Amino acid sequence: MLQSKTVTGRTNRFLAGKQSTFAVALAMMVSVVPAQSARAETIGPNVSHFTLNNGLELVVVPDHRVPVLTHMIWYKVGSADEPPGKSGIAHFLEHLMFKGTAKSPAGLFSQTLATIGGQENAFTATDYTAFFQRVSREHLATVMAFEADRMTGLILNDDNVRPELSVVLEEWNMRVGNSPDARLGEQMTAALYVNHPYEKPVIGWHHEIEKLDREDALAFYRRFYTPNNAVVVVTGDVTAEEVKKVAEQTYGAVKPRADIAPRVRPQEPEPSAIRQVTVADPRVAQPTLERSYLVPCYRTAKPGEGEALDVLAHILGSGSTSRLYRFLVAERGLATNAAAYYSGTSFDPTRFGVSVTPQPNVTLPQLETDLDQVIAEIAEKGVTPEELTRAKSRMIADAVYAQDNQATLARWYGAALTTGATIDDVRAWPDRIRAVTADAVRDAAQTWLQKQRSVTGYLVKEWPHVEPPKSPEKHS
Repeated sequence: MLQSKTVTGRTNRFLAGKQSTFAVALAMMVSVVPAQSARAETIGPNVSHFTLNNGLELVVVPDHRVPVLTHMIWYKVGSADEPPGKSGIAHFLEHLMFKGTAKSPAGLFSQTLATIGGQENAFTATDYTAFFQRVSREHLATVMAFEADRMTGLILNDDNVRPELSVVLEEWNMRVGNSPDARLGEQMTAALYVNHPYEKPVIGWHHEIEKLDREDALAFYRRFYTPNNAVVVVTGDVTAEEVKKVAEQTYGAVKPRADIAPRVRPQEPEPSAIRQVTVADPRVAQPTLERSYLVPCYRTAKPGEGEALDVLAHILGSGSTSRLYRFLVAERGLATNAAAYYSGTSFDPTRFGVSVTPQPNVTLPQLETDLDQVIAEIAEKGVTPEELTRAKSRMIADAVYAQDNQATLARWYGAALTTGATIDDVRAWPDRIRAVTADAVRDAAQTWLQKQRSVTGYLVKEWPHVEPPKSPEKHS
């Protein structure tokens, strides 16, 4: 379930995206954290969840193996919450959050972390913006105090805003303008979402980023950066009692400054047209076929439906035993690689995607025909018991292994709580995956992998040659 929308962060900051060539190329546009396709078998039996008096949510996941901790603060706001015409403002503000406050001048937070041997990062996505630090356990109060201060104390002026806008525009040039893969993904998303704000790139449209200014950033900041719109997750060598105590002393002193209305966004009409986009660029070394289907996320799906889509994605395109790989790569030799993903962790309807790279002598239309054949076969005949058992076992096992990383645990809970899920949802995920049946997987393919619900993208080196129409013959 824990797939993240493509996100972008500060220049030269680490991130990873969804399992598609678009997401990889677009990753820096919203510093996304690595996502797992599953949740853990026994995720944090000692997980504690509090709400402070000012509305801030606090999650604590103890892990006492090493004396370090990961501290993350998540704001329930992303690119899908931006005002019309202000695309990119969520990501721009993420950059500006490092510009300092009256108590902590620009650079002091980062310098302090470097001095104590800590690490930091930040990222923006469609539904959330997050900031995190990894430090030794005795520095919890330090990072909480800094984050609590800049929650409402940020100081912005033209001298620190204008240079950062240039940084963001250069990031766009590097991650989108100079990446054919990213441009394809950008256009596919815009074609898939015709009414919902997910259609905007997280980094924003270039012509709108250029016009962002200090007032835009401050208005967005004052509207959404408030304790009653935030979730703090702490994982590592801590106890719930000590984290709560420090949080009350730091975050608890911040007064709410805005009423946060429920997220009610324009929704998509029922898809009724097969769509295709083509991006041609001489820098393309290898053509690629991408497809995205509009599907429900975990929050909007019927009971069991999101889990079935998750398992379907694994069976269809995860590894060398997947349907797409076996048919297109191993058996027919039409492709060099094939993958599928389901981005279930989302607030509103999301994407189920496939990506295929053809062999040099195979055309994209030919490959698309064979891709359709694989999908149609699953929708008609379903999956085998062996495929189902293998997929569910691997998904749960992968999640169990992922618990070794305290940052991954923090990301699971942060992403879940900012997109409408609960602690219990995270912890119950393995049992829900175990309950997925072969019929449910087949029904998910039949219902949601219909071509009229999709956008197919071609990434090519040059535009297809089209013969000009012949002039009509003149008769004497």
